[in-house]
Amino acid sequence: MISKKTKYGLKALSYLAKKSPEIPVSILEIATNQNISQKFLEAILLDLKKRGFLGSKKGKGGGYYLLKPAKEISVASVFRALEGPIAWLPCVSLNYYEKCNDCTSEETCDLNRMMVQVRDNVLAVVENKSIADI
Repeated sequence: MISKKTKYGLKALSYLAKKSPEIPVSILEIATNQNISQKFLEAILLDLKKRGFLGSKKGKGGGYYLLKPAKEISVASVFRALEGPIAWLPCVSLNYYEKCNDCTSEETCDLNRMMVQVRDNVLAVVENKSIADI
């Protein structure tokens, strides 16, 4: 299950994708239209800005906007930025690999083999879907 932070981040980016990139969108507008707590959304948008997904403008008429076209922002990249690894076990993660302490051999571990399949199937979807697809 993904966290609310990731869910709301994806919803906010999807909302921004439907707006003109030249006109910043206020946090209040996004929060109201996507039914997200404004305070929580502020933290999420700031995190997405720090990670290079969003730009912002301060002052009257300010807000957030996408830094690149929505079709160029993969769901996987947003997920990794807000959630971390896509793999359910650290021993099958491509970007955050860690050996499991309780496993004697990944090659003979049935759970490892199944989780590799889960990871690969999830990646097949989220790597090939963009914010524009949401």
